[in-house]
Amino acid sequence: MNKKQKIFGYARISTREQNEDRQIIALKEMGVPEKNIFLDKLSGKNFERPQYKKMIRKLDNNSVLYIKSIDRLGRSYRDLSNQWRVITKEKGADVVVIDMPILDTRREKNLLGTFISDLMLALLSYVAESEYRTIHQRQAEGIAAAKARGYKFGRPPKQLPENFHDVYQKWKSGKLSVAEAARECNMPRSTFYYKAKVYKNSTYLGD
Repeated sequence: MNKKQKIFGYARISTREQNEDRQIIALKEMGVPEKNIFLDKLSGKNFERPQYKKMIRKLDNNSVLYIKSIDRLGRSYRDLSNQWRVITKEKGADVVVIDMPILDTRREKNLLGTFISDLMLALLSYVAESEYRTIHQRQAEGIAAAKARGYKFGRPPKQLPENFHDVYQKWKSGKLSVAEAARECNMPRSTFYYKAKVYKNSTYLGD
């Protein structure tokens, strides 16, 4: 490799809860200087990522970009293919996918080598997007099945105070105002009024 080549690395995690260490370590093992590693903590659904954009501006025909796996670059087959074209054709930089050695544009600098790299990219990016869609479909099916079994998502509603029924009856009969009823139940007026509306149509009522 030409010693004057500029080496860059790109890493991405979907959320701030994930750990980027595995990607960073892999990039450093490939000789990427820490100052040239760009990290985004954003979804891969598009390329509106600040660090990615900053990195792209630095690439030229004397650059090599390392990524751990193709899905770190992006998940959308169309967008990923477009960005691959921008990096390799418009910027003229090389790309090395660490987990997939065949996706190394430094190899076979001829028409056949380019064809093989582009073909493999199309296949792998399609698989990455398909897997992503499958995961989300399974999640949606799991949620639907859980709801069908009666599972309730979200936080359970707070229990009504023990005196709510008596206070509600007094408020309903006009013996208490909303403010007085809310004070008796130790809750804001708006909350009492909302609870009262729900309570009216619930199975709590015995009248």
